[in-house]
Amino acid sequence: MTNEQIWQSVLGEMEVSLSRVNFITWFKDTFISSFENNKVIICVPNGFVKKWLEEKYHKNILKTLESVSQQKINDIIYKIELRKSSGTNTVYGQEQKNYDLPAKTDSNQQTKYLAGEQNENNNKPNQAGQASYNRFGLNPKYTFENFIVGKNNELAHAACKAVVNNLGKAYNPLFIYGGVGLGKTHLLQAIGNEATKFTDKILYTTSEKFTNNYVQAVQTGKGKDFKNMYRNVDLLLIDDVQFMGGKDGTQEEFFHTFNELQQGDKQIVLSSDRPPKSIPAIEKRLISRFESGMVADIGKPDIETKLAILEKKIKEKNFPLEKDILVYIAENIQNNICVLEGALNRVVSNIQSRSLTPKEIIDAVGKFYNIPFKDLAGSSRKKELVWPRQIAIYIIREELNTSYPSIGNELGGRDHTTAMHAYNKIAQEIKEKGNEKIKQEVDSVKQLLGNRSFSSV
Repeated sequence: MTNEQIWQSVLGEMEVSLSRVNFITWFKDTFISSFENNKVIICVPNGFVKKWLEEKYHKNILKTLESVSQQKINDIIYKIELRKSSGTNTVYGQEQKNYDLPAKTDSNQQTKYLAGEQNENNNKPNQAGQASYNRFGLNPKYTFENFIVGKNNELAHAACKAVVNNLGKAYNPLFIYGGVGLGKTHLLQAIGNEATKFTDKILYTTSEKFTNNYVQAVQTGKGKDFKNMYRNVDLLLIDDVQFMGGKDGTQEEFFHTFNELQQGDKQIVLSSDRPPKSIPAIEKRLISRFESGMVADIGKPDIETKLAILEKKIKEKNFPLEKDILVYIAENIQNNICVLEGALNRVVSNIQSRSLTPKEIIDAVGKFYNIPFKDLAGSSRKKELVWPRQIAIYIIREELNTSYPSIGNELGGRDHTTAMHAYNKIAQEIKEKGNEKIKQEVDSVKQLLGNRSFSSV
């Protein structure tokens, strides 16, 4: 048997024990370059595959090689080397033809949002002068440093790190899928935040936003602006691509955007709540594109991972809790990490509220917005005091369930109807309209209350 025949037989055996996605991910573009003196050199396309085969599949490869070749293998070396291109990529005897791709654009226009809406919102500072999101659409709090790695997300995390260290080269595209609240958005934005260290041509968005921008471009005749926005980037991150299903126009435009970026070695990272083939009403050619790089899933976190997340959160809050409480939360929140964090926040909030006073909350709000306590709690009606007071009223009511007349008295002797109006206004923005910016401001004040990193009144 030739080296090629031996390796094809090995791949045939390996395919039986692996999912199609994993098989394509780890064994595409691999081959045997040498088989002499019971020593085998297996060539792989990059360092990430090399490491993964060495650590995860070595024993199976060794066993299968010995079985197929009927020889004792003393050593296997994994070497980074690409097969000389013949215009096709071969995986287990199946040719995947290269597609004709459109010409690369020469535009150097800086990435921007088509209608300016998202860019304006992302750059707009909150009342404390702090931007909630940066100009790339990224939330700075989502980083690799604060992402908890467990067995459920080890592969996805490693793939994201590999991608950001070699944009457009390691895995392009990288497709991450998993259930709601398991960390897909965190990983996508962590890639983006890390990439800002060496490029400013980054765009994070959702498939819904992509669709809205496309529709608006068609309606306003700004197709060129749309293309410049999405195709003149080094890194495109799109969340929830499953929502492209059934949207023919969106899929057509994204297909061409994808091709141009990939041809130019520009990195594409996508997320979905399911693997490519399971997305309803998605075109086969897009499925093919999604699977052409690497597909990594994020599973449900085990108890150890959930405990690690909870322990990290209480450390951030500087609010220690007994291990039994954390175990109880971890055991009763099965799948969703966002729900897990929400449960922890409620426990911390309930504990804090037993000792908090309205004055402490007003003081924390003042520190957050850089306003002296005496001004915030005084009778002045200056415009710049209105918003912080409304936030203070909302938090006092939520955390302490204080009566409106009492809240009014704490804030310069105001009428109870003023306090009621302020609470309802903020509550409507957060609970009914889902205003993420206001919610983050409230959470930031609560963070201060948890840390108690301010002077008590």
